[in-house]
Amino acid sequence: MMRKFTHERNLHRPAVTRFATSFVTLAQFHKQKANLRKMVTSHEWSASKWSKESGGKKIASFLLQENFWKNVVHALKLASPLVKVLRMVDGEKKPPMGYIYEAMDRAKEAISKAFSMKVEHYQKDFEFIDKRWDVQLHQPLNAAEFYLNPEIHYDKPDQVADEEVVKGLYDCIARIVPDVETQDKILNELESFRNATGLFSHNMAIRQRKTKSPADWWSSYENSTPNLMHFAIKVLSLTCSATGCERNWGVFQLLHTKKRNRLAQSRLNDMVYVKYNRTLFRRYTRKDTIDPILLTEIDESNEWLLGRMDDNEENENDDDFVFDGEDLTWGAVDRASGANDPIYATRASSSRVDKGKGIASSSTHRVVLLDDDDDEMEEDTSGDSGDEDYQVEDDVYDDDDIEY
Repeated sequence: MMRKFTHERNLHRPAVTRFATSFVTLAQFHKQKANLRKMVTSHEWSASKWSKESGGKKIASFLLQENFWKNVVHALKLASPLVKVLRMVDGEKKPPMGYIYEAMDRAKEAISKAFSMKVEHYQKDFEFIDKRWDVQLHQPLNAAEFYLNPEIHYDKPDQVADEEVVKGLYDCIARIVPDVETQDKILNELESFRNATGLFSHNMAIRQRKTKSPADWWSSYENSTPNLMHFAIKVLSLTCSATGCERNWGVFQLLHTKKRNRLAQSRLNDMVYVKYNRTLFRRYTRKDTIDPILLTEIDESNEWLLGRMDDNEENENDDDFVFDGEDLTWGAVDRASGANDPIYATRASSSRVDKGKGIASSSTHRVVLLDDDDDEMEEDTSGDSGDEDYQVEDDVYDDDDIEY
């Protein structure tokens, strides 16, 4: 019934970035506001069983309340800039470390403009944002990255010269560079960068401030400011992610949790097939690279992948059937896939190989390899056009939307 009134549009819209899924779904609710209200006031709804159930009555009550939709718009205005920042932090197009400080400032400015600069509408929300920012993210390292980013340093000299930013830079230098003489050299070389003298004043250096990543830009000045260059590259090359805003499921947990989206059986089978074949390929390739003497290379937590050292361990379930009504057993699957083969040669395995010489097989082992980028289970979907109250663009999560 819902898809009929929404013209075959789903309300749940999975996104590439897991933590953005709720925001995309909420935006889709707002786009379908008129259609959802028509649904709960239609004759079909009145004649259906849902209109008589407590859950259905509660849903209809929410959809008809104006306060509910006001809260939806409030959440969208507040979340959209923050989701863009998190999407940038979690992206891989360019290193985001030099832009986090500036991105948070722009996000707060965007939120203020969305509420027409009426502080009473977003003051309480800013308290939660500042609490997380001050405790988890507002560190001297972020201030140093903000200061050393050439694109921001020369475009916003007043913000860069702020006492808080400069103090964060000095604290970061003292923490990362313990040698006092090197610290003094960095501060002396910092004058050339601040005043754009020497190579920093060259036309090519000026043009590339906004075209190259900050770390790559600094790599061109080893002869001019070697100590400052090494410090800047070390700071600006650090990685970051938005894992604190999402729950990362393991493959097994994702496939078997009851809270995941219900997948078609065929797609579930394909996912298991791909994941297992990739695991087999990794185990197979490690046979030639792992050093059995170097114990640190052996992951004891994954013994079922690396093979068995003890031939006396037998799987009690080898004779269980894979499918009911068929004669294929799990033991046959293990022998065919080589899942129980050791990853390195042992006396026991060598003796088995010697005994098996002369036995040829006409079958070949085929393994499927996929890129690590295929780990992402959720797919990005495009939305519809927004309405007058609040417009959400289709590419709201595109990293290119945020200009620096």
